[in-house]
Parts: sequence; C-alpha cells; structure tokens
Amino acid sequence: MLMSTYEARLAALRDMMKKQGLDAFVVPICDEHMSEYVGGYAQRLEWLTGFGGSAGSAVIMREKAAIFTDGRYTIQVREQVDGRHYDYVDAAAGAITKWLKDNASPGMTIGYDAWLHTRAFAKDMDKAAQKMGAVAKPVDTNPIDAIWSDQPARSPAPLAVHPVEYAGKSAEDKRADVAAWLKEQGQDGVIVSALDSVAWLLNVRGADVTHTPVALSYALVRDDGSTDLFVAPEKLTDEVRAHLGNGVAVRDYADFPVALGELQGKKVVADPERAVAAIFQLLDDAGAHIAEKRDPTVLAKAIKNQAEIEGHRAAQARDGAALSRFLHWFSVEAPKGGQDELSVAARLQQFREESPKLKDLSFDTISGAASNGALCHYRVSEESNLPITMNSLYLVDSGGQYLDGTTDVTRTIAVGEPTEEMRRRFTQVLQGHIALDKAVFPKGTTGGQLDVLARQYLWADGVDYAHGTGHGVGSYLAVHEGPQRIAAFGGMNEPLVPGMICSNEPGYYKTDAYGIRIENLVLVEERDVPGAEQEMMGFETLTFAPIDRNLINIAMLSSGELEWLNSYHAKVLAIVGPQLEGDAKNWLEATCAPV
Repeated sequence: MLMSTYEARLAALRDMMKKQGLDAFVVPICDEHMSEYVGGYAQRLEWLTGFGGSAGSAVIMREKAAIFTDGRYTIQVREQVDGRHYDYVDAAAGAITKWLKDNASPGMTIGYDAWLHTRAFAKDMDKAAQKMGAVAKPVDTNPIDAIWSDQPARSPAPLAVHPVEYAGKSAEDKRADVAAWLKEQGQDGVIVSALDSVAWLLNVRGADVTHTPVALSYALVRDDGSTDLFVAPEKLTDEVRAHLGNGVAVRDYADFPVALGELQGKKVVADPERAVAAIFQLLDDAGAHIAEKRDPTVLAKAIKNQAEIEGHRAAQARDGAALSRFLHWFSVEAPKGGQDELSVAARLQQFREESPKLKDLSFDTISGAASNGALCHYRVSEESNLPITMNSLYLVDSGGQYLDGTTDVTRTIAVGEPTEEMRRRFTQVLQGHIALDKAVFPKGTTGGQLDVLARQYLWADGVDYAHGTGHGVGSYLAVHEGPQRIAAFGGMNEPLVPGMICSNEPGYYKTDAYGIRIENLVLVEERDVPGAEQEMMGFETLTFAPIDRNLINIAMLSSGELEWLNSYHAKVLAIVGPQLEGDAKNWLEATCAPV
C-alpha cells in the first residue's frame, strides 16, 4: 500500500530525528514570537499532521506519536489527523510531559526547538526528562525544517505607518512611557518580542501573518527611550524610516541573537509568557541580569485610548452594515438551494470589501453548515465544504481588519424551520449573552468571575461549551489580544479595566448535528450606579447586527431579557439602517421590529 502524504512526512521526520540523535521531538503551532496565528513557514504541525486548528502540539517518537488539542478541536482533530499514527490527547496542563512519562524510556533524548517554546516549557521538559532518566535537548536545527523541501519563505511584505489619527498616541510618546517604566523598575532595557506589541509600540503595521497586520520583528527598548528594531531591512520604506526617526535604530532581523549577546551585565526585562526559551538562554549566556516581568506594552495596548475607541465604534458600525447586507442576502438565497459554506463565506467577504477602509479579514471565516457548525473553530475547505440545506442551522463567525478597528462577530441563522431543541439551546445561549452584556461589577473584577453568567442557563440543562466566553481584541491588530479574558481558565485573574475590549460569545455545540454561537464585542466602561459605595463598571456594546428571531423561544425570555432584545435591535436599526437601501433596508426594519 502506498503511504499517504502525512504518513510519508512522519516517516521522513523519524529518519531525520535518527540522524540528529533524537528519540522524540515536540512539534507545536508556534513561531519565534509565541504568536497564536503564524506565517506559512511556521505551520509545521499542519504540514506534518494535516491538523488545521490554531492551537495544538504533537510529540513524535520512533514508534509512537500523539497530538494534543483542547476541547475546541475534539472533533476536528479526529477528522484531519490519522488515528492509526497518532494518539489523540487532551491538551490539559502537563499533558505532554505526562504522555512522555507514560511512553518514553530511560536513556532517550527528547528534542525541542527553543525558539518555539517558553522558558517554563523548557524547564518542565528538563525536570520531566530527568525523572524519566532521559535528556531534554534544544535542537540546533529543527528537523521538520530540514525535511520540508517546499517550506514557504518568510514574507517579504513591507512595513506601513499606522497614522496617529488611528493610533491615538505617537510612537515617541509610547517609547517614553516604556522608558519611564524601566526607570521605575530599575531596569536598563526590555525585550519586546510579541509581534503585535512591536507593531503597537512603533505605530507600524505589516503583512507577515495572514489576517494579522504585523511584521516579523523584535524591539529592544532602553531606559532612555532609544530603541533597536530588528526587522528584515528590505521591509523598510523611506516613509517608515522617516516615521521611526532617530530614536529607533534599525538592525537586521537575523542580528537579534547577536544583540542579545551584547547585553553583558545589563538588567533586562523579558516576558516569560511572550519571549521564547532561546531568548532567555542567550541572555543567560551573555551574562545579562534577567527580570521576568510582563512586557509593559501589553496592558497599555489592551486599554484603548479615545481615538482607538472611536475608531472601533466606526469600524463596528461599518462592519455591522456589511454583515446585515449579507444576512439579508442569505435570507433570500439560502432557501433557494445551490449555496454552500464556501460560496456564502465568499459573498460575505464581498460585502465587507465594499468598504475602502477594509485591509483584510481578521481571521479565516468560520462558515459552518449543519454538523460543521459543531466544530467551534472550523475552517472550511474544498474537502469539508457542506451545502446549505433546509431545516438546518448555519453558523458564521467572521471579522474584518479595518484601518480604524478590528471586528469579530458571530451569528447563527435558521435555514427553514428549526427544531424545538435548536430554539431552546439558542435561547439559552442568548440569555447567557444578555446576562453578560448587562453585568455591572466592581473595580477589580476579573473575566473569570463573570464567565459563569454566560453559562448558567445551559448549565441548568446539564450542557456547556468547551471554550472561553470572551477574549480581548486589538485595534487594527490581533483579533485575539490579551491579557484579559472572560473564561474560567487562561487570563482569568486579569482585572477588567475601562478601555478594554472583549468578546461576548457563549455557544452550544451538538456533535454531528449543529452549532450555535452569538458573539458581539463589548467595551469595558465606568458605570454610574446611584448610591454605589465603590467604583463600578459595565459593558458598552460595540457590535450591531440582527439576531435571528426565528431561533428564539420568546416564552423563555424574562421581561428584562425581552427589553434588552428590543433595545438592541432598535440600536441596530439606528446605526446600521442609514447605511442600507432598498430591499436590504426593508428587511432590516422588519427584522429589528419590536417583539
């Protein structure tokens, strides 16, 4: 029997591991900047296994292999990765080291690429290997790169200036803020390694990662505000050089390891969540004094200034009009038949592209019909593409990268007549969405404390969803932005602060049947509560597009929930209505009429 493509790649990797003296090798989805979404050259896990999700890892041994994914990808990983060659393992904390402990043997050499893992991972691997009588070894050359003959080149796309009218603050002032922070901390400099942090800090944007406007780069900021930017020199235009000014010295991206070696005796901040293990190792080797602290741009970037907030409102209104035009089109065309996941996603993109401020989508549109809607991070392909059929649900999670803001919105639509179970689950998701949207909470509240509000109605029926309820969103930057989250895990202890933008996206997914999600973006704001004895906060809704009333069991809604729904649709009509014409506007008026 001929080997499949992925079987052949697995065999080739094992041959290369043998040449490099490795008995096991860890393969993450990551790049040298700990990015969630990575450029084509860094899609090593997908190339090796066929898994197309945005989070996961694999461990390859000479005779065994395993792939580790979380609850978002339980179904998807089994559809895309051959179970004859890989064990499917839940990616809980410590899952990789536990699997190795159960499967590895004393004397083995376990390899990993230190440019693709955190320092904490490297330490955990070293401890686990020692307990097993094995050795954890950072490799000099990634064995996948050694066998990937047509590995994509790194993007040559040029940098672009992000105008201060959208950024709201000059790059010089941002660097001055970082310098002041360094002096307060008694540190000489800070390594900024996250791509969106570099872009935000210097008010530049790039096109090196699909749907995320960043460039492969690092920055080293000193306590006087002077900064070294490490980026491929061919990416710099005269306009970008002028924008950066004399305070920013440009060095080749390839010089970054050399520059770390020049920091002997310096007190340097490196972020343990965002700087890879190799950075710490090079600083250690240079004799630098490392302070493990959060990159100071992370929180500053998350708390939007007034220009960024106004830009978001404008982008959301524009995006809501594009989505509403699509929803009207879908209501007419889907019942006719002949549409599928790919065709409707393409039509939605066309509606967005009518705006001259659209630069890109903010992620690959999740266009899930019927059973594919149950794959909460589904990515449609020619092979998986399903037709839109009557008496089914269609889930579309999409967004745009506009010069003035990043959008992310999900709507679930009934095609034909939904079942009573579908209505019940949709209404419970809507109730959770409303509860979170209406929440009023004291200063210091974290997303982890609010997460239960969105799940309570589903929990009452003994069901749930396997993803967080909300994530941060950037300003013409990453669609997933920390440090805040509304979740019972990962960022749950980060206090919400006025100016932060989060998603509100509870859902429900029935395997092999349908998926439901309702997602709006919200802005954390101060809230004036009469008689309050402490500072209070709440959410301002930013996303405006109709919610499918055909899926709502009105009898399940309280009077307050019904009031919220009618008020929300009135705002949709006020904000989106003036941007529509003809049949689309008539449809919106009918769709947003009070219940």
